[in-house]
Amino acid sequence: MGGLALLGRAAGHRVTGCDTNVYPPMSDQLAAAGIDLIEGFDAQQMALRPDLYVIGNVVSRGNPLMEAILDAGAPFVSGPQWVGEQLLRRHWVLAVAGTHGKTTASSMLAWILDFAGLKPGFLIGGVPANFGVSARPPAHADEPGFFVIEADEYDTAFFDKRSKFVHYFPRTAVLNNLEYDHADIFPDLAAIETQFHHLVRCVARTGKLIVNGTAAALDRVLARGAWSAIERFDVAEGWHATSVEEGARHRFDIAFGTRTFGRINFPEAGAHNRSNALAAIAAARNVGVAPEVAIEALERFGGVKRRLETWGQRRGVTVYDDFAHHPTAIATTVAGLRRRVGSAARILAILEPRSNTMKLGSMKAQLPDSLREADLVFCYGAREGKGSLGWEPAEALAPLGTRAACFDRIDRLVDAVAEAARPGDHLLVMSNGGFGGVHQKLLDALAADGHAARTA
Repeated sequence: MGGLALLGRAAGHRVTGCDTNVYPPMSDQLAAAGIDLIEGFDAQQMALRPDLYVIGNVVSRGNPLMEAILDAGAPFVSGPQWVGEQLLRRHWVLAVAGTHGKTTASSMLAWILDFAGLKPGFLIGGVPANFGVSARPPAHADEPGFFVIEADEYDTAFFDKRSKFVHYFPRTAVLNNLEYDHADIFPDLAAIETQFHHLVRCVARTGKLIVNGTAAALDRVLARGAWSAIERFDVAEGWHATSVEEGARHRFDIAFGTRTFGRINFPEAGAHNRSNALAAIAAARNVGVAPEVAIEALERFGGVKRRLETWGQRRGVTVYDDFAHHPTAIATTVAGLRRRVGSAARILAILEPRSNTMKLGSMKAQLPDSLREADLVFCYGAREGKGSLGWEPAEALAPLGTRAACFDRIDRLVDAVAEAARPGDHLLVMSNGGFGGVHQKLLDALAADGHAARTA
């Protein structure tokens, strides 16, 4: 919704917004764009008398402002519908869908197109370092161009329970992977597969589907019907990586079938980022960007904020920030950092199970295995209030034995991590929220005299 606000502002509209608990990097972007943000959803905001209310899916019935909008019969529309109707129709839309990697793959794709001189518009659920913003219009917004959009399967709004991505009608659609998530709205994986089937139905017959060839769930989606050409990645007959080297840098050859296009010296670690890169290269080729150009672009890819982002260092200890909030994402993030730092370095994983799926506990049994490559695990779970867990993290993490510790107060977690940390350690913070500012609190604690004495 923050990115949507930026696009509305760029289109010449006056934009205001309201939300609760807004935190960087989006709050910084909105302030820099001169977009006024109101804390909370007070019905008195009706006095602004906007021409249109654009509603995000965080808003539900009972929300004071939404109830006032309905009572007044004021005009409103969902965010995805507004984007689809007002921004996307005239452009060649490249949509990136999947349970994991949407933000990173979208960022890679937008950067490749920009590097190639195509000046795409984009709307991404994170902030690519190469751009510094999460959204922008195409260079010539009134003329047909290219638009990269992160295509989320979460529902659209309280009045439209379809997935957001059905509003986008892409000509190039990346299906990055698919597994069970969003336990608060989907009863099972089959229900999500149905939504992906709907997305496939929205792609023109002259369009293309770029599909992960190793995902059985995506095979089932395509078996229900596909009306566009299909190109697969992560399989030998499609796009794949060969001669892989992992370490401080990530090197591998880019191939399609028996043809090799070149070797990439890649700044992003992990097998998941190889997959993201392959998908982005394939999608860019669909709009005319040669793989050799895409490889050159990706060697200059700056990453995405909150995707294994280095937050800071104190006394030889490095603190990272990552958005991982699903067991598979946690596992791939830890594995990616492990490949980067080597087997001798210690990784201290600091986790906040904050997403709706995680709070419901439907995936708690997968957590110990997802953290297996971490040396120590520190888990935060509030016992009371809106963000409290419906399950006991200590019980879920019991298979990790003494490697895991759980806390219901952030200050105690910070003290415990600072006590355990040693020079050369890597502190990996994982949450899809602000985590109470724990990153800076960790750096401050590591810099304190007491910690200096412990690590001397």
